[in-house]
Amino acid sequence: MEIREFLERNKENMIKDLTELVSYDSVSIYNPEGEHPFGEEPAKVLDSALAMFDREGLKSENVDYYAGYAELGEGEKLIGILAHLDIVPCGTGWTSDPLKLTLRDGKLFGRGSMDDKGPAICGLYTLKYLKEEGIDLNGKRVRLIVGCNEESGSKGLAYYVNKEGHIDYGFTPDGSFPGIYGEKGGVNALFASKNTKIIDAKGGLVPNAVCSEVYFKLPKDSVDETKLKEYFDANKIRFEFNRGDFDELTTFGTAAHASTPALGVNAISHSFRAFEAAGFQDDFVTYYNEYININTDGAPIDCKLEDEYGDLTFNNGMIYMKDGHVEGTIDVRVPVTIDTKIVTDKISEKMNDNNGSILEVSGGKPLFFDPKSPMIAALVKAYAEVTGDTENKPMVIGGGTYSKGINNCIAFGGEYPGEDNHIHDVDEYIGYDRFFEQTEIYIKAVMNLLQLD
Repeated sequence: MEIREFLERNKENMIKDLTELVSYDSVSIYNPEGEHPFGEEPAKVLDSALAMFDREGLKSENVDYYAGYAELGEGEKLIGILAHLDIVPCGTGWTSDPLKLTLRDGKLFGRGSMDDKGPAICGLYTLKYLKEEGIDLNGKRVRLIVGCNEESGSKGLAYYVNKEGHIDYGFTPDGSFPGIYGEKGGVNALFASKNTKIIDAKGGLVPNAVCSEVYFKLPKDSVDETKLKEYFDANKIRFEFNRGDFDELTTFGTAAHASTPALGVNAISHSFRAFEAAGFQDDFVTYYNEYININTDGAPIDCKLEDEYGDLTFNNGMIYMKDGHVEGTIDVRVPVTIDTKIVTDKISEKMNDNNGSILEVSGGKPLFFDPKSPMIAALVKAYAEVTGDTENKPMVIGGGTYSKGINNCIAFGGEYPGEDNHIHDVDEYIGYDRFFEQTEIYIKAVMNLLQLD
């Protein structure tokens, strides 16, 4: 049977299965002490998925409620499709019930519909097609792996890998088409003041985003209000300043992801520049402006690095008071061919002085495949054949995907170039037609991978 005929015959069932998975509020909360390490709802949605696997006559396994899988075939080599069943919190402001799959304007709305329950169903029907059509698996196994904890640490995948091992080829629908063959290495650090007159500081929601709003409390008459205004006006940055018993400043920037900090306006960094311009004499202000400043390229710590696939990015995402000191977070994305140790060493070397210190620093390895490798070529060929898109090319990104948790895997879909499915936002959706087209891409992708040695 032709793939599209198969999909047409299974449309209603695919929608029904996705409706079932979306109905679970499967936010993962880690608690390793019990039968369900990520909570009741992630366990329930995994049980539901495993029941679907059994229904289709696939070998299924519950990996201690950390993950589960469906498998087809026999052999040493394993092709993997990695999806996850946990979601981010629904939040408020949806135009329909986020836990009820809703078709509207050619889109299937629901939390997890794109990230990652919809693609998990695409993976299931990929195995279903291979099984029903008796496709020669060339002495290999094909396994759909579904984790229960991707959104808050990927502990589910780590547990799975520790128990079941890695894969030989594969992909995860946790990124974008036509594929992501490189993910920058990550460096995370905490820095702190040693001596400062700053009384209070609070800004940023997460380390991996550009801070869009920050509040500072300083001793009265610490800054020249006229020069403060001149700085912010010159940089077209909104601020609020109040002078009473203290000098209080709130600065408003523009949020962006930490992988693309130049697209944002960092409220923290500009506040420290403004303090300096307005005559605030403070050891920690000196420290900040020497080693962080408004730069997003690592130049202040001699880490302005690049390779043919991209540049280093540097972001201070959060700042706060703790035990009488100001502390802040650093998020660095290191080009894929450069050792992250270069950056961790430089941070430790440069950012410990009389005015401030590094409390901790750690680095994670990049992910990188030769874009001309057989695995990448097999996946891109499937995408191009189904969509007719030969202009968009596989890419390197600054962010991280599920791929980093297992060997021989890249992110491949589910978002299409130029489309925004509101992942992690209100009204998340997967396109109705895209839902079935994505399945066709994955069927052809697996069939291509089956031909590799």
